[in-house]
Amino acid sequence: MASTSRCIFAHCICSLTCFPAIRQMPASFSSLGALSCGSFCLEHLCSRDTTAERETRSKVKSTKLLQVLSALEEEESGKDGEIFISPPENAAGDFTDEDSGDEDGQRGAYLPASLLHASVVSEDSGAEEDSGDLELQPVRKRQKTGIGSQRVWTKRDIRPDFGSWTASDPHIEYLKSQELSPVGLFELFFDEGTINFIVNETNRYAWQKNFNLGLTAQELKCVLGILILSGYICYPRRRMFWETSPDSHHHLVADAIRRDRFELIFSYLHFADNSELAETDRFAKVRPLIIRMNSNFQKHAPLEEFYSFGESMCEYFGHGGSKQLHVGKPSRLGYKIWCGTTSRGYLVWFEPSQGTLFTKPDEGLDLGGSMVIKFVDALQQRGCLPYHIFFDKVFTSVKLMSILRKKGVKATGTIREYRTERCPLKDPKELKKMKRGSFDYKVDESEEIIVCRWHDSSVVNICSNAVGIEPMRLMSRYSGAANTRTQVHQPSLVRLYQEKAGGVSRMDQNIANYKVKIRGMKWYSSFIGYVIDAALNNAWQLHRICCKDAQVDLLAFRRYVACVYLESNADISSQGRQSRRLETESRFDMIGHWIIHQDKRTRCALCHSQTNTRCEKCQKGIHAKCFREYHIR
Repeated sequence: MASTSRCIFAHCICSLTCFPAIRQMPASFSSLGALSCGSFCLEHLCSRDTTAERETRSKVKSTKLLQVLSALEEEESGKDGEIFISPPENAAGDFTDEDSGDEDGQRGAYLPASLLHASVVSEDSGAEEDSGDLELQPVRKRQKTGIGSQRVWTKRDIRPDFGSWTASDPHIEYLKSQELSPVGLFELFFDEGTINFIVNETNRYAWQKNFNLGLTAQELKCVLGILILSGYICYPRRRMFWETSPDSHHHLVADAIRRDRFELIFSYLHFADNSELAETDRFAKVRPLIIRMNSNFQKHAPLEEFYSFGESMCEYFGHGGSKQLHVGKPSRLGYKIWCGTTSRGYLVWFEPSQGTLFTKPDEGLDLGGSMVIKFVDALQQRGCLPYHIFFDKVFTSVKLMSILRKKGVKATGTIREYRTERCPLKDPKELKKMKRGSFDYKVDESEEIIVCRWHDSSVVNICSNAVGIEPMRLMSRYSGAANTRTQVHQPSLVRLYQEKAGGVSRMDQNIANYKVKIRGMKWYSSFIGYVIDAALNNAWQLHRICCKDAQVDLLAFRRYVACVYLESNADISSQGRQSRRLETESRFDMIGHWIIHQDKRTRCALCHSQTNTRCEKCQKGIHAKCFREYHIR
């Protein structure tokens, strides 16, 4: 279950780097308790104050960002917090193609003292922001929703009116009939159109810099192959792939592309025309890539009933950008990505977070709820089916459940007490005194929305517009005090949530295992790696569905794609490079193998007798009679 998050919004132009481990922890930070579920705002960190404003602020004892960070670090491990720093105001400018941090080295991470000692104010401070008062103020008491139109809560089970799931998935059946290799599945997302688009935009950007790069699709695939390979073969410096030292030289990489050529291409890698960037979009430089990948992800997504929505982190340690800090999560610093996935972890839709500064929430919803609606709209492009969406308490509200019900979408999620719209449930303290498995529930009479409070190891609130209490089931729970396992009652909506939620976490786990390690100097270089990792995760999910008789794990899947890309697209124009090429799985991929005539007779790779024909892709001499046997396992 996700816990209360605390956000700090900073809109400043100055570049930032990784948050350090806070060494000096304050003894107490009583103000933070009043800011539960609230947010803070760093205003005008780079602006100059007038003399009058300085005198006013000097009289106020303000709380510093360093104290807030320290307090978040001191939170118990079960909770998490996040720090959001909005992107620079000129994210669409040319200077954002550069980064002052060298991520290939081992430079120490830090935050400027001017930021760590900057004062913090509540985002809801209203007129006090205009007056220049930077004292940390308690967040105003949240307004109880539903005061105008009071909901009527009744003690009964829910009676939903959704239809049953009967949809079939002809596209997956088509993919099964194609018997695609791992490379073929990966190229469903990085297809020919996407590759050519990246090539054209990169060459355009190089021309704008008065340089003729001459990038080809073949070279770009070599670059992608090296990035994929860096996920499971990681060197402290990426140039070690090309070193001649016996402890580091990697023949597959060195024979595919020259080191300086790789560095040059990677430094010019681009995804948008700088002359047509939207100033209101902080991710404008990768927006065309986001649109293309979302389109491909949705086109080939398995059509399922159950989906998860949540937050993912694209790890980033450079300067600048829309970065966030998650306390208690594996990737604590980077870009937050709103993600909608299947229950298995296939990424259907994603959108990088820019906060409320540049993303206007829907009326009556917060930012998280608005992102859920956008994901549902993307799902319904394939048909208005009774999808079932699961999310945690960061997003859930009775208002959101009502909107989704009107859209014909089922939803279930944990919910914070202040978002239940005065649902009269038993007090959590009272429920804790009752035996484990006790629960209380109420249903909104007008819209059939149920809120249940269940006592397990702790008290949890869960809300749904589609699943109720029945059928109940008994489940085994371990009691540490009695050192025994006991049977407790579990409502149906709790059981379904535990079984079907967590798709985003599964995707995060897959990405984190072998994520791209090579980073560039641009602020969006890590985002490129995240997209590649997401595409590989999706391709592997399709492989698990389409190839049940010959499944491979994620590592073997990545290795196959990397080896095929590096071998099949290697530069063999230089003398001596052809003889050093390695045989990999591309020999058996059944893609692009053609027998052609060669002037010079060579040995057949299978029977080793003389032949005047060869395989155009493998660059191996091969008889026509040996051709089929050579390319089949």
